[in-house]
Amino acid sequence: MIFHTKPTTFVGHVKIRVQNLNRSLQFYKDILGFDILEQTASAAKLTTDGKTSFLSLEQPENVIPKQERTTGLYHFAILLPEQKDLANIVIHLVQNGVRFGSSDHLVSEALYLNDPDGNQIEIYRDRVPSEWKWSDNEVDMAVDPLDFDTLLKYATPDQPWDRMPKDSVMGHVHLHVSELIKTEEFYVKGLGMEVVNRFGDQALFLSYGKYHHHLGVNTWNGVGIPAPAENSVGLESFTLLFDNDEVRKQAVMNLEKIGAKILEEENQYVTVDPSGNRVVLAV
Repeated sequence: MIFHTKPTTFVGHVKIRVQNLNRSLQFYKDILGFDILEQTASAAKLTTDGKTSFLSLEQPENVIPKQERTTGLYHFAILLPEQKDLANIVIHLVQNGVRFGSSDHLVSEALYLNDPDGNQIEIYRDRVPSEWKWSDNEVDMAVDPLDFDTLLKYATPDQPWDRMPKDSVMGHVHLHVSELIKTEEFYVKGLGMEVVNRFGDQALFLSYGKYHHHLGVNTWNGVGIPAPAENSVGLESFTLLFDNDEVRKQAVMNLEKIGAKILEEENQYVTVDPSGNRVVLAV
């Protein structure tokens, strides 16, 4: 978890749009094991520790289903503290009839599933950084089959999955974008990230502090695709949490230098990447 604490900048929060808040809350509580920190008629902040929130749900007015072939959320990724947690949720998902995919990314082991609206969720655990392999400042990642036989040896039947572990964090966000050149400029020159892996001319993986990635961006929905409608199911925004206000101010200045828009909303800075994805800059 060293890549998700200060002084490293990391993704502190994700807000997604859903069609039916009550239906979504049932899924996020009963299946994934979140608790509700705050709730209104149209929104809810979820929590794992009863104090903080790294995931929020919002039901916009006149909400419409997720629009295909647009920019926005590919998936958000919840990082679990231990290997046993990933093993236990595998058993939990199977017992509850939840369909999911899986992959071994070399740096991590991951599960993939959809919420009731088709918002994709990754749930993963990291291998220790000393096991990651780097060459020419790029980290090796792959999409290999997950070894369930080995993983499930770490399950704890006497302590089955009943809630999301309190030390879970938002590990990373992966976005659909319309192109990669301006996107790289925005996140590298503007927000100070480093490209740590290039997947041909289709995807970039970026991070702070040599993490395997705090952000993924891809053009798998097509080059030149539009942003979704503001009332569409999907990503409302994600928040980058900076160490202090001076670091954030430097990011704001860098964004202004490349011509990015900066708005001040509720005592926070908000910017929008070249594909229309909203980024909240917080401390």
